[in-house]
Amino acid sequence: MPREAVDAPSPGVFKARFDEALGNLIYSLAIGTTTGYKLFSLSSVEQLDQVHESNEIPDVYIVERLFSSSLVVVVSHAKPQQMNVYHFKKGTEICNYSYSSNILSIRLNRQRLIVCLEESIYIHNIKDMKLLKTIMDTPPNATGLCALSINHANSYLAYPGSATSGEIALYDGNTLKTACTIPAHDGPLAALTFNSTGSKLASASEKGTVIRVFSIPGGQKLYEFRRGMKRYVNISSLVFSMDSQFLCASSNTETVHIFKLEHLTDSRPEEPPTWSGYMGKMFQAATNYLPAQVSGMINQDRAFATVRLNTSGQRNVCALSTIQKLPRLLVTTSDGHLYIYNLDPQDGGECVLIKKHSLLGSGKTEENKENDLQPPVPQSYAATVARQSTVPSTSTMPGYSEDGGALRGEVIPEHEFATGPVCLDDENEFPPVSIRDP
Repeated sequence: MPREAVDAPSPGVFKARFDEALGNLIYSLAIGTTTGYKLFSLSSVEQLDQVHESNEIPDVYIVERLFSSSLVVVVSHAKPQQMNVYHFKKGTEICNYSYSSNILSIRLNRQRLIVCLEESIYIHNIKDMKLLKTIMDTPPNATGLCALSINHANSYLAYPGSATSGEIALYDGNTLKTACTIPAHDGPLAALTFNSTGSKLASASEKGTVIRVFSIPGGQKLYEFRRGMKRYVNISSLVFSMDSQFLCASSNTETVHIFKLEHLTDSRPEEPPTWSGYMGKMFQAATNYLPAQVSGMINQDRAFATVRLNTSGQRNVCALSTIQKLPRLLVTTSDGHLYIYNLDPQDGGECVLIKKHSLLGSGKTEENKENDLQPPVPQSYAATVARQSTVPSTSTMPGYSEDGGALRGEVIPEHEFATGPVCLDDENEFPPVSIRDP
């Protein structure tokens, strides 16, 4: 990962837990900077709280927080072969591990911590940090591309099975055995992500034109979405919504695409006879006489909703969330901003920007100025809910607490490596959503 300019953050890592009182996902955001790292909490559109800031280690390019706990894993350019695990609330180092080459990515859930190097993968037990397995001689993986299911009941791990083709190697992180291989794309892989239950896996190749979704652990292709055919792009972020109804893809272009994973059955009601319906059936029938490659391309679904960012070429990370009981798209960019958009779950279309937060200041927000940030849009579901701004008072708002990340004021036990296994947060906490820059 290239170095950023002074104080410029990496796009960040989103994680989430469910707040039963608010009916929201409480998102935590971790960013690494040239001066250290920052942790934020987002429980409403308007309120972004900085939970912690550390300037002890410079040039942080990997920062991973375990749910809303005090455990944080950090890797810096100063020591790129060393992983440091901290209890950030106590300000103490829990442990550190060194590896034979630079650490390219880290993934973790309640059971496993994965360290990915260019040609090997290390699997640790999150409870005591013991090394359980080393997968040696993996195909060259210069970006550290891998994905870990956030559902610790299966802990599936996906990584490139080839450096020249889009083969996915699926590994069971609990049984420590290979599950299967999936021939996903013709070209090398660029993005991988699991849904929240670990039952689906999405992938994209370096071309970035086609995104495919497979069943796990069987590896059957379920969906195929076309991001575009005009130009190749670098997919920087690929993520499911928590209910697995939507899949979001962002790239080095200015457009973010959101696809809808609709379940189609043969028992759909007959559409009323119309000219457009008649032509649609004729067109679909005509594809039977076309070559398979052309026919398949025509039948692929396009984006359900889109967002046009103000700039292109910047690395970014996205998340699909429910905040204040409404669907939102979160986008962090390497220029140090968090953008929040409304998503119309019924009609899709262009998402509406409703809030812009600065990640480099002191938690200040930048209001949406329609003339500067967004062109005028027609009145729609998204445009209507964009005007809602009722926020519970922060003094009475339940949810995220800086003292343990508690729900309803409950004190969550802290991590204690020295006295025994790691004590994780409340098991009822909703699993995290991790969206990272590959």
